[in-house]
Amino acid sequence: MKVEQIMTSNPVFLKETDFMTHARQVMRDQNKRTVPVVDNKNRVVGVLNEKEILNIFSTKSNVTVEGYSTEFPEIYPDMDMIQAAKLMIEAGLGRVPILKSSHERTLLGILSIVDIFRNLKLDKIPLKKVSEIMTTNVLTCSPKDNIAKVWLNMKESGLSGYPVIKDGQLIGMVTRRNIIKAGYARIEREDENGTKSTMSPPVEKIMSIPAYTLPMDANLKEAIQAFMKLDVGRLSVVNNGKLVGIIDRSDILKSFI
Repeated sequence: MKVEQIMTSNPVFLKETDFMTHARQVMRDQNKRTVPVVDNKNRVVGVLNEKEILNIFSTKSNVTVEGYSTEFPEIYPDMDMIQAAKLMIEAGLGRVPILKSSHERTLLGILSIVDIFRNLKLDKIPLKKVSEIMTTNVLTCSPKDNIAKVWLNMKESGLSGYPVIKDGQLIGMVTRRNIIKAGYARIEREDENGTKSTMSPPVEKIMSIPAYTLPMDANLKEAIQAFMKLDVGRLSVVNNGKLVGIIDRSDILKSFI
């Protein structure tokens, strides 16, 4: 199947001259994790994702998108879907812009992992359990942890979300999207001891609840169906109610390709 058959046309995009404050609002209001960035001729020059949004401190809010957009794999309409998926996995992106051609870098559409999930042949999905591909060394946080601390941990670890644990029980998930959506993207730095420089609300104020989970014996087909239904980036894996791992959409795509 070709990319042009499954991509989303007329995607939301940003201009490289837009202010990051505007970009933050667009990503929050449009509920997008990654947005293409174009120049004044509608040529794609990069992508902006949640990580870059969270790298903007309050003292730098009036800067433009141009300095914060990042590279992306070049994917074209006539490319095979699985080849495109491989490039997305290698780049660590869940959404990528589709270029008209290598010469004409005009934005034609956007391709996401969800688009690929919708078009996978169910009989071709590997007969694996989520326990075989999940990450078992799971970093978590407490509902009482302040958002600034969790945000810094996300930056250091490169992870985009943490399960929230209270009294040994999984109660929710906090993600970059939660922080941006709640309007806490402009949090000041903490010092090296983790002391917040300004008032920062606790995680429990913004975390997603209930905790979306999969049993460790769920298969990949069931996991794909859960991701498409819930529209989340990761799911906690549990065994008898206890957190034993975490799985994201890229984990599943890697197993498939």
